[in-house]
Amino acid sequence: MEYIKGMESAFEIIAEPNRRAILSLLVSSEQSVGEIERQLRMTQPTVSKHLRVLREAGFVESTVDAQRRLYRLRPERFQEVDAWLAQFRKFWSAHIDALERHLDRMGRFPSTPDQATPAKKKTKEKMTRPKPRGKGETK
Repeated sequence: MEYIKGMESAFEIIAEPNRRAILSLLVSSEQSVGEIERQLRMTQPTVSKHLRVLREAGFVESTVDAQRRLYRLRPERFQEVDAWLAQFRKFWSAHIDALERHLDRMGRFPSTPDQATPAKKKTKEKMTRPKPRGKGETK
């Protein structure tokens, strides 16, 4: 039961949009409070409040570098959330596998026109080729 409450708490913490934005910034590199403020256009007290919540929940940790604190993600907490979500992956992985099989059957159409399949190129040529004119027809 305590484990379930811990997961509920984790999801409540990351449900807050500003905290998710902070976590998204920290994915790429560690950041100072000032850097987070500038990038997210939030006030220093707001950033500090959210970082405190994230730190207490084990999502981030900080180190002191001269006059500033640098924050970075703690992978352990995300691994716990991922382990909890693992039991539900079977529900969406079957759908992803089915989508992949469907796309394979369709021939996985390329996304750019210059990579078009021969059938698509012929259709495109038909559409752009001028129609022959009969006797007496003008433009």
